[in-house]
Amino acid sequence: MRSLLLITIFGKTNRMAEQKIKILPDYIANKIAAGEVIQRPESVVKELMENSIDANSVSIELIIKDAGKTLIQLVDDGIGMTEEDATISFYRHATSKISSVEDLSSIKSYGFRGEALSSIAAVSQLEIKTKTQSDDVGTVIRIEDNSNVIKQKEAVVKGTTVTVKNLFFNIPARRKFLKSNNTELKHIIETFKRIAISHPEINFKFYNDDDLVYDFRKGKLEERMPAVFENDFFETLIPVEQLTEYLNVKGFIAHPNNTSKSRAGQYLYVNNRFVISKSINHSIYTAYENTIQKGEYPFYVLFLEIDPTRFDINVHPSKLEIKFDDERNIYSFVHSIVKKALASYDLVPKTTLNAYDTNGSRLTFSNYKKTGTNDFSDRPFFPSNNDKKKPSVFSDEEIDILFGSINKEIKINSDGQNVESPFNNQFKEVYHERDTNSEDDDGTFIVSLQNKYILSQVKSGLMIIDQHAAHERILFEKALKSFEVNLPMSQQLLFPQRINLDPADYELIKDIESYLNKLGFEIKFLSKNTISILGIPSDIKSGNEKEILLEILNEYRLNEQQKSLELRDNIAASYACKAAIKTGDKITKHEMRLLVDQLFATSLPYVCPHGRPTVIKITIEEFDKRFGRL
Repeated sequence: MRSLLLITIFGKTNRMAEQKIKILPDYIANKIAAGEVIQRPESVVKELMENSIDANSVSIELIIKDAGKTLIQLVDDGIGMTEEDATISFYRHATSKISSVEDLSSIKSYGFRGEALSSIAAVSQLEIKTKTQSDDVGTVIRIEDNSNVIKQKEAVVKGTTVTVKNLFFNIPARRKFLKSNNTELKHIIETFKRIAISHPEINFKFYNDDDLVYDFRKGKLEERMPAVFENDFFETLIPVEQLTEYLNVKGFIAHPNNTSKSRAGQYLYVNNRFVISKSINHSIYTAYENTIQKGEYPFYVLFLEIDPTRFDINVHPSKLEIKFDDERNIYSFVHSIVKKALASYDLVPKTTLNAYDTNGSRLTFSNYKKTGTNDFSDRPFFPSNNDKKKPSVFSDEEIDILFGSINKEIKINSDGQNVESPFNNQFKEVYHERDTNSEDDDGTFIVSLQNKYILSQVKSGLMIIDQHAAHERILFEKALKSFEVNLPMSQQLLFPQRINLDPADYELIKDIESYLNKLGFEIKFLSKNTISILGIPSDIKSGNEKEILLEILNEYRLNEQQKSLELRDNIAASYACKAAIKTGDKITKHEMRLLVDQLFATSLPYVCPHGRPTVIKITIEEFDKRFGRL
């Protein structure tokens, strides 16, 4: 009875009270929906240009007045629309691009929501003139605030002309919050450039207040890029191209010396659509791996081609955000391709002999050139007594002797792929503890400066190598490879070493144990925060295993606080830093040559994992200038 009474009471109360929930009229609902699609004049430009491209246009003209607030007009020579299609195109969700739910999983056109024209019509005074190839006359439709629609026939050329006047005239609040003409025009130009870059096969013209600002002639991407950007700037870009069955990547990336303080110069396209992806942006940024300074961003124009079923662009009405079905693999793929492109060019920085700048000065990179695999044309070169001999091939035994040079008691037995040497000199004997006379008599120039730097002659002048930083880079990449191969080279300790750790270090070692094992550490966990080291990597000097492991943990935590490194990169960098040759360690000429050889066999020999340069050049011109020869 009580329940029935409550239902009755609430029923009477509802009937007595005034109804509060209402269905909004279409003209209000359309204005609300339009706000998601049309946020500023640039939004109109983007939607109209994309419609023109979907219409197979060969030429597109954009005319702007008063930064788009007064007039936005787009003229194309596309396929046009019939009277029936033009009439229905203003309705919400009217589209020719999709017809079923399944179509959303393989979108190939720019437009597909059917919201652009209806949204524009809801917030402006709109006119469309359009004609197909088969029609004798065209169709003209004018819309005033979605209430007054005028339709008529006129003689117009094939294609479509869309004229948008007085944007947001019926939403004063939205119009009031538009930025200055300079700001709004900047956004329009940026969108115009983005689309023009991705479609070099189309002629584009841009008029601002009756002045022709851009006239891009159709051609190839290599011709469009210098037209959009400065000619000299384009010549400094590094080409990128990698084609696979899964993903194609091509485009251009900036030389590390050409960076900016903002991300404005970053253009990422997926199937020719400009998109924003924090994940891919991060993969590109980290591929530069400390060759650029913190707070600076590389310029790039990259095109990704992938099966449309592998991503979703239907995330936001602006269609700028994107989600991939395999974000991690795409991240890794793009990262490796960009890194490979950077490594294929000589990026050794050069320095001058100016007075010391107390504010700090950045090293500038040499005029870079493409280098092939094991191309050492401007790297340390040591001629042999017989110039006809081929470059030597160092065995893995010799390489590992370098890695384990601090620990002469380690015996190494390994087989693997040989690496060509930059030194045109064949070493036939494995290193013993002292230099041989043949090394001193071969006329080469390689010396150690205070057991810290290696100096060697190159074609352009003098190369200076930081021996610790160089060895760090070698060990860093060796560690990354060991993570992939999962075949650790461990030397067993005759007497296991016990270490009492604080609880934090004990838990940290537990967390990263699998990576430590792949490096060659063999660790047994005992009770009460105690571990026992049973084996260590072949690169570590026997007797220092406790100190090295603790230093790796400290370095790992420091990197975790100061850098946004992935777990594996952090462990590899921490290990490389603590296992590398130290400043003050004396190495022989043979070891110096092996060190330089292996440095330039790495994927990015120009910086250590911490971002310090491993090598710099002082050009012969700089020496000539200092000695008054120039």
